Amino acid sequence: MVVKIRTENLSANFDGVTVLKGINLQVEEKEILGIIGPANSGKTTFLKALNRMNELVPNYKIKGKIFLDSFDVYRDLRILALRRKIGMVFAMPLPLPFSIFENVAYGPRLQGIKNKKKIEETVEKCLKASYLFEEVKDRLHSPAFNLSGGQQQRLCISRTLAVEPEVILYDEPCSGLDPISTAKVEEAMRELKKKYTQVLVTNNTKQAARVADRTAFFLMGELIEIDTTANMFTAPSDKRTDDYIAGRFG
Repeated sequence: MVVKIRTENLSANFDGVTVLKGINLQVEEKEILGIIGPANSGKTTFLKALNRMNELVPNYKIKGKIFLDSFDVYRDLRILALRRKIGMVFAMPLPLPFSIFENVAYGPRLQGIKNKKKIEETVEKCLKASYLFEEVKDRLHSPAFNLSGGQQQRLCISRTLAVEPEVILYDEPCSGLDPISTAKVEEAMRELKKKYTQVLVTNNTKQAARVADRTAFFLMGELIEIDTTANMFTAPSDKRTDDYIAGRFG
């Protein structure tokens, strides 16, 4: 087992309200870690702490440590370098007001890549990785906003891949998608596992059961338990986990 991300006694609060309480958790390389739990359990705050996006919120304070490989993300990595290594896909697709092609090419261009052929290869590779290329290959230069919601979400995954991250974070990426689009996003996630470490926050326990290798259950800012997904969904060690998965609360 190779540990890609590790948190040590990670706590966070906003305006003095504690949202995370001493989280100790490891994410293994090239796994999909699912994070489940009811609303206000700290799932998204934890996710955004990993690439320091919470720092955009006023009055946010954090204690403890987060490591990416052997690097302390607060002491050893600048924010822009960290976010290139840890990309994020949000609940609502957020395509840029450009063409499909330019959405994916945007990151490489920002990194200074000017070679036209290399950019074209990158765009095609990333669109294929998100299972979108065959659907858009004849309209790459049409506006991204013309795509369906599910296609826009896969485009956002392609855009994230284009800057060659090591980790991809997903914050409820299928919450607004129909079942067919959800299935395509999940298929892309399973394929991306060959190369990337992925962390998926989802309110859909069935989705975690389908795609996650391990699952963590958060409740009121605490990590209640973490286990293989098979164990979590058949024999959880904590009754609160069992109650949540069974739909008795949440």
